[in-house]
Amino acid sequence: MNRPPATGTADGTPAAAPPASCEPPGTPAAPAPAVPAQAGPPSAPPYDPPGPLERLGSAAFARINRSREWWELPAPLALLNIKVLRDDLRRHNLHDTYGAGGERPRRAPARLAPYRSYDGSGYDPYDDDMGRVGTRLDRNAPLHLAFPEPEGQLMSPSPREISRRLLARRAFVPATGLNLLAAAWIQFQNHGWANHGDNDTAEPFTVPLAADDDWARTGGTCPMRVNRTRPDPVAHTTPDAPPTYENTVTHWWDGSQIYGSDEARCRSLRTGEGGRLALGGGRLPADPRPGLDCLDATGMNSDYWAGLSLLHTLFAKEHNAICDLLRAHHPRWDDERLFHTARLVNTAVMAKIHTVEWTPGILDTPVLKKAMDANWYGMLPRWVTRTFGRVGRGEALSGILGSPTDHHAAPYSMTEEFVSAYRLHPLIPDELTVRCHRTGSVRKDLGFDDMQGRTTRAAYDEYGASDLLYSFGTAHPGALVLHNHPDALRRLSRLSGERVDLGTVDILRDRERGIPRYNAYRQMLRKRPVTSFEELTGGHPADTALLREVYEGRLDRVDTLVGNLAEPRPAGFGFSDTLFRIFVLMASRRLKSDRFFTTDYRPEVYTPEGLEWIDRTTMATVLLRHHPELAPALEGVTNAFAPWRIR
Repeated sequence: MNRPPATGTADGTPAAAPPASCEPPGTPAAPAPAVPAQAGPPSAPPYDPPGPLERLGSAAFARINRSREWWELPAPLALLNIKVLRDDLRRHNLHDTYGAGGERPRRAPARLAPYRSYDGSGYDPYDDDMGRVGTRLDRNAPLHLAFPEPEGQLMSPSPREISRRLLARRAFVPATGLNLLAAAWIQFQNHGWANHGDNDTAEPFTVPLAADDDWARTGGTCPMRVNRTRPDPVAHTTPDAPPTYENTVTHWWDGSQIYGSDEARCRSLRTGEGGRLALGGGRLPADPRPGLDCLDATGMNSDYWAGLSLLHTLFAKEHNAICDLLRAHHPRWDDERLFHTARLVNTAVMAKIHTVEWTPGILDTPVLKKAMDANWYGMLPRWVTRTFGRVGRGEALSGILGSPTDHHAAPYSMTEEFVSAYRLHPLIPDELTVRCHRTGSVRKDLGFDDMQGRTTRAAYDEYGASDLLYSFGTAHPGALVLHNHPDALRRLSRLSGERVDLGTVDILRDRERGIPRYNAYRQMLRKRPVTSFEELTGGHPADTALLREVYEGRLDRVDTLVGNLAEPRPAGFGFSDTLFRIFVLMASRRLKSDRFFTTDYRPEVYTPEGLEWIDRTTMATVLLRHHPELAPALEGVTNAFAPWRIR
């Protein structure tokens, strides 16, 4: 059998081998898994089949949803509909690309350490490598739907023509309920979940260009070349398996975008004293690698820009503040124990912010606010849990935190469909109005190219964190609709010198990686397919005609990205309900599969003061802890991802 290779990092450096004992000195060990050493490969407990009530609920809502969507139901029924939908997705839309035959042998870790590992190993008592860097991305689509189309059909219709005619920004359409920090935030989080690594430069795709295409005249190559996704370095042993790809970061929600996905990278970012990360003059140091000193030294700095620099620096500061708290309560703890405990707390703070603030911000409906609060806190009032502790073992009453770990129908991993769901490039504006945080006056209109890649640290140095945070807080991202992909990303110059149209790349990547086209994608997620271009666009006459023309009248050829941007959506939703179904499944999975959010979310691991820190912290708390000068702008703002006051 093949086994995943020694891990590599996103920058191509080899990962350090795990030490014989990774535990910080003085840290109490968690119990080892109860698997006899001579028993051979361990197996996880089987996923329980649905009971009669679950089957009844699934059938009932499937029937209801033929005529009424969940958001058209009264709030209690809508919440129940979402829960039933999530349970159905857990059963039917988690697929292991290693196959039931076991291409990857499962082995139990020697022990379960009470902290997050450097490379994502050792989380599961039955499978040491689950979620580790260097393991495959799995699928939400059944594997028979995960094959890419034949090479010739990958260009039908031309991804570049879709970018030009359906995606290109005609005029900036703002998402008025959000600020630009929301756009930076999702990229910040996504960099800690999944990455395909550097693309393969051999045999790039050749994308056809129309006669009137200006790509070459604006600095692009003619013909257009797009490098392929780097293939899985571990060959399949299962015949007729679809192509698979390696995740070059850890799969877990562990802050690896800040801390790195291997021990060598992580230690290079630390001071070695008091558990702290290196910060100089209130900001991250420059990346010491040749040619990368324009970027911050951090765990993951691909596709870097000022928005990422702000958030990486902010949460490095938050890590150090947590270290100071822990050191005050535990003065005898050494650097290693302080670091690992602070990482646990800081990661949970980010997970909480994403769950109960960012997600309800972009999906702005009362039902979703209740649903996301229930994911984190449960349905009971918060004072009940604070007073009496968890009620029951399930996640419904007291939330996922502290409930039993459950991977459901497949070993935990990120998925290709989840990566595809985060193609949210319309969020990025082509320019930012930089304002003074003291007066609100305009300092400069800054183009996106003036704050990304080679100009990232220069922009941070010139304008400073306070003014940039204020400017991001008072600016809007773009709406996730057709005709709103930023020009700056459709002619992006990367540090490598490569020039790319990310609209073209977005379409081609989904096709290359076997993401089903839009109607098949809907059916895969138990959603009725659309029956006409009019239904797809909500009757918008111009878009209806344009989509019909571009796709030559074939609904079955509409790309998932295009369908999700065109689809009418529930009131308050920043993206489509079809796309929302991936979030329904994966948002809770990132928590439910992680023992540090479930069985090990307890004071013995996090410390009582660490748990209290998490409970009391919001995004506004983090901002004001490190930038109290922003208090006037945040006055009266209930969600820090909503627009701030312009002074």
